[in-house]
Amino acid sequence: MKKPELLVPAGDLEKLRTAILYGADAVYTGVEGLSLRAQQAEMTTAELAEGVRMAHQRGVKVYAAINISARNSDLALVKEKTGELAAIGVDGVILSDPGVLSLVRRVDPHLPVHLSTQASTTNTEAVRFWHEQGVSRIVLARELNLEEIAAIARDVPEVELEIFIHGAMCLAYSGRCLLSSYLTGRSANRGECTHPCRWEYMLTERTRPDEPLILTEDGRYSYLLSSKDLRMIEYLPEVLAAGVSSLKIEGRMKTVYYVAVVTRTYRWALDAAFKDPEGYRCAPEWLAELDKVSNRGYTTGFYLKHKGEAFAGLNTEKSYRQTYGLAGTVLEYLPEEGKMLVALRNQLNAGDETELLLPETTLTIDSTTMTDEDGHPLAAGHNSYRVYFQVDRPVPAGAVLRRRLTGT
Repeated sequence: MKKPELLVPAGDLEKLRTAILYGADAVYTGVEGLSLRAQQAEMTTAELAEGVRMAHQRGVKVYAAINISARNSDLALVKEKTGELAAIGVDGVILSDPGVLSLVRRVDPHLPVHLSTQASTTNTEAVRFWHEQGVSRIVLARELNLEEIAAIARDVPEVELEIFIHGAMCLAYSGRCLLSSYLTGRSANRGECTHPCRWEYMLTERTRPDEPLILTEDGRYSYLLSSKDLRMIEYLPEVLAAGVSSLKIEGRMKTVYYVAVVTRTYRWALDAAFKDPEGYRCAPEWLAELDKVSNRGYTTGFYLKHKGEAFAGLNTEKSYRQTYGLAGTVLEYLPEEGKMLVALRNQLNAGDETELLLPETTLTIDSTTMTDEDGHPLAAGHNSYRVYFQVDRPVPAGAVLRRRLTGT
């Protein structure tokens, strides 16, 4: 059994660096103007070139998403960007549109092509069809279960298969949704989703507008569209047995903190599961880590449906859950003085429960040792502050500092 790659979202260069630091085998990012995420999660060609350089130095691959539902007005940009992506050496492009695929193959027949989950690939013959068109990897539809995925992998071993293992879920079929476009005029299929599935809705009868029908028992709202997040860390041996090539984490719009925690946790778990699938046990601390990032509760989606588990993925909570948040990131470590320089990203008070995330472990940091750059003690620091903390071991630049959130 070949070990699948751990594929991590990188919405910008900082997140790309973070993914590399915490154990990604590959990263994926959006191409400016052509991906299914907002502009904040896309990179310019210059940024991508720098990202490819950094990643390749560490043996990490970079995949670029050009997966919008393209219109005629987009095709010139597709052609231009494809040539640029090939020139800077990306390891593959992710797309879903047959026309975009045709154009990419004409511009550079040797550029590896990955078919997005938006193409809704659910069977062996569809995989064979796309492979014949020059696609080297298929991101399978999220609606498949592990038994179906394993059957496809057995039937077409010459094609790489990729599946999601963690992150936000969309209740629209394979993520193809018109709700945002209908309600706000911003199309999810062109990278502008406003996530109206997360909004709160009430069902009313026309003649009784002041008497909403509550469809859940929480006494607030009905949640017909909002899914829990996917989490497959407890079932990695079953995932490995399916025979896929790549395990994908969702979240190009998520924070640096999210990327650090989720990448590191799945790196630990995947290494353990691959080393000893029979003896694999999901460590409680791994589950605790995944509870420390923003989430909407967790589900296994459709993957275990063949075991009798229905899709129990609706989130009935009013808001996201999160117990820890980003405090800052490490700029440099000063070995002679035994301290690290941190760029704060949120308010941090002396005495806050604070932890430093290293790739291999977590260190408790005494936040009362916080000083400014002149060595003066600080009672509190804020976004953009540069502060020092005492630490008794080397710390890599880019390491994430987190704090427990008040009231959690």
